[in-house]
Amino acid sequence: MKHFVLLCAFLGTITVQVLAQTPDSLDRDRSKYATYSFSKDDKYTVETPYQTVKVSQPQGTKVKNVIFMIGDGTGLSQWSVGWVANGGALNIDQMPVAGYSNTTCTDRLVTDSCAGGTALAIGEKTKYGYIGINADAEPVESNLQWGKRVKGMKTGVTVTCRINDATPADFCIHGPSRKDEEGLAAQYVDANVDFISGGGTHFWNQRSDGRNLIEEMKAKGYTYVDKLEDIAGAQGDKFLGLYDEYDLKPALDRGPILMESTIKAIQMLDNPNGFFLMVEGSQIDDWCHRNKVGFMCEELFDFDKVIGAVLEWAEKDGQTLVVVTADHNTGGLTLLKGSIEERTVKVHFSTKGHDGIVVPVFAYGPGAEAFSGVHDNSEIGQIVRKLMQ
Repeated sequence: MKHFVLLCAFLGTITVQVLAQTPDSLDRDRSKYATYSFSKDDKYTVETPYQTVKVSQPQGTKVKNVIFMIGDGTGLSQWSVGWVANGGALNIDQMPVAGYSNTTCTDRLVTDSCAGGTALAIGEKTKYGYIGINADAEPVESNLQWGKRVKGMKTGVTVTCRINDATPADFCIHGPSRKDEEGLAAQYVDANVDFISGGGTHFWNQRSDGRNLIEEMKAKGYTYVDKLEDIAGAQGDKFLGLYDEYDLKPALDRGPILMESTIKAIQMLDNPNGFFLMVEGSQIDDWCHRNKVGFMCEELFDFDKVIGAVLEWAEKDGQTLVVVTADHNTGGLTLLKGSIEERTVKVHFSTKGHDGIVVPVFAYGPGAEAFSGVHDNSEIGQIVRKLMQ
């Protein structure tokens, strides 16, 4: 028996060593910008930086449209790392007002995307894991929903995760748990959101109840798109875009889906009553969870490029409030060293989870000055509602 136990222990040790040496399927250089391999997860170099925009703050005071942009898990460190890696310039630099948001929820110091996003969406803190409901588990109308009902605004969400994931759900639907993925997806059929773009077809047409939510949405007048190249040419005034079975592929594999869908959303939603659009760089958070700085940078760049396009449009429009913030911070990311001139960074992640560090809030357009200073995350939602009135 003793020999058998020793043999099992030996084989177990060998198995652990083999697994430890097996590369993650994502540990390869997938980026046309990379000179470091992604397997060196704490280092990254950008070979060719992208050009950033230049905009001026509009002089008007009326808020007709709101474009609320969330970099999931994106704190000051992520923006700092991206800024160095892109050579000392990001589109976020053009936001004239900056503040801070405390991200705690009612029952935990360190929040999740459900409670963190809900506070931003409804203007009220809630419990960890709650989606679009308050701490008493009561559904609360989000700013997106309020804008539709009270102001007659058109509404939309475009993300790089599954559309029934926490942050988009926080703005569009309600529930006590993100684990009810089929139930959350089904709520979109009656949510009356004009523009929906993300991933998650598995929960729409491969359901345990046999429903095909895509066909149900098409019956309600939605134009359905499942390919990047079909976004720009989509017709009609209601849009459903689902491009992957679960979350979308990493930034450089999926192409500019977030950019194309955001541009399309603005075109389709722009109307005399205004619109509310939520845009999320969803996977910045995912790659911070995995402690992979190269993938994180590419997701942040993808999001920042969309910010640039949004700011250029908002400058011409003059009546659009643009807010960029995060639901929480992820990864305990520290920038250890690097070079702006060489566009290289070396970082350290202290955790694979969320942390409780405050996150930045950037604002542009009418009413932007209201976001200066330090706020609770729920106050951000309250300020947005006040400016929409």
